[in-house]
Amino acid sequence: MIDDYKHKGERAKLIKELEAKGINDKSVLAAMMFIPRHYFFSKTFHSHAYHDKAFPIGEGQTISQPYTVAYQTQVLNVEKGDKILEIGTGSGYQSAILMQMGATLYSIERHEKLSIKASILLQKLGYKPNLKCGDGTKGWLENGPFDKIIVTAGAPVVPQKLMAQLSIGGIMVIPVGDSQKQKMLTIIKKSKNVTETIELDHFAFVPLIGEQGWKE
Repeated sequence: MIDDYKHKGERAKLIKELEAKGINDKSVLAAMMFIPRHYFFSKTFHSHAYHDKAFPIGEGQTISQPYTVAYQTQVLNVEKGDKILEIGTGSGYQSAILMQMGATLYSIERHEKLSIKASILLQKLGYKPNLKCGDGTKGWLENGPFDKIIVTAGAPVVPQKLMAQLSIGGIMVIPVGDSQKQKMLTIIKKSKNVTETIELDHFAFVPLIGEQGWKE
């Protein structure tokens, strides 16, 4: 895997683009500058890696637009040592950003091919994620509770099984809406039965499939 001056130059240009769009968390920008996004693309499509757009990765899924990754990560307010549950491993790019920022990561992917591919690549890059294949809407009960939960697919409603696995004082970032457009929500768990929901911008994600998501 090669990360040369051309790649780093393209990455630096992308970071400036993200800053211009309102991403100002220095730790998020530093992680995105550090992680070679082209590693998460097949070699044929490396030229697309530093455009601010989503891109197909197979199995009907996409690697999210860099701005979307930066936005979700910024509002998640990641702190070193956070135990984070990610729903939708996908290519593993968002996973790498979170671990580069010092998180202990648990990530669930519905598609076995993507989960295996992400696992191999992330380990090759020196990261040690906890990955599994399954229904992300159910969370990962035996490893909860989690300080933060990030959902990288559009949900029809907030899955209550995920809320139950969020620590008191924890934050969940999740896009909720219909199959075409979702509103990003930041949900802060104040106590066992009290939450605060902050409505943010609109995005378009692939659907969150599962028991507490969309049906196939």
